[in-house]
Amino acid sequence: MGKEMVVYVLSDSIGETGEQVARAAISQFNSGKYNIKRFPYITEEEQIVEIFDEAKGENCIIVFTIVIEKLRNFILENAKKYNIQAIDLMTPVINAVKNVVGHEPKREPGLIRKLDEKYFRKVEAIEFAVKYDDGKDTRGIKLADIVLVGISRTSKTPLSMYLAHKNIKVANIPLVPEVSPPKELFEIDPKKIIGLTANPIKLNEIRKERLKALGLSNTASYASMDRILKELEYSEKIMKKLGCVVIDVSNKAVEESANIIMEIIKENNLLRV
Repeated sequence: MGKEMVVYVLSDSIGETGEQVARAAISQFNSGKYNIKRFPYITEEEQIVEIFDEAKGENCIIVFTIVIEKLRNFILENAKKYNIQAIDLMTPVINAVKNVVGHEPKREPGLIRKLDEKYFRKVEAIEFAVKYDDGKDTRGIKLADIVLVGISRTSKTPLSMYLAHKNIKVANIPLVPEVSPPKELFEIDPKKIIGLTANPIKLNEIRKERLKALGLSNTASYASMDRILKELEYSEKIMKKLGCVVIDVSNKAVEESANIIMEIIKENNLLRV
């Protein structure tokens, strides 16, 4: 059995791709002992110099996924200088894609990671919206980016889901005269709370349609104007107490209301990302 082989994996991102390719290649050989050393976030020539100072005394190869051309060329120059095999995993694929799409690559490190992270944030936000929909679990109030409050049929759930697709974690809480609002609402920054209201006539129409869809009589108290006015009066009182922004969703599409909310989020710097 020969001397242990060392595979140096260099990347301007986390280096996961380079390591996986190296392991896949090594698996095709009875190569005995080997050691993979991963060096992520390579952004300076000085880092490369230090790696080659170590590598020149080893039985090694260098595998790299570097999209910044200056650094890529510096690696190849040093590899030639020290007679070390260096495998550029990205350039052949980038050039092939460039030839097909007809324009230059961005050459920005870590883009795939950014895309993955964005996707997982979206999934997380959607799961959050489902879990903390309609006041099912008031613990979500303190965990949410924003909290929507309003009476029934003021678009709380559709807005929560729409905003979740924008990576925003939303909890929504129904305001019902017979039920005290959760104490957690009064323990968070009022800037995080958005009150939703609507024209009583519009609400009357929507609730009647809802009852019809459920196969119930539209004369039920839920759709009566007296009930709606009572709920609106109660919700207005609570929203004033909370000191939150209030949006009238009567004649707005979900997208329009969501855009207003996103502007409020931006103005108040309410997002972590």
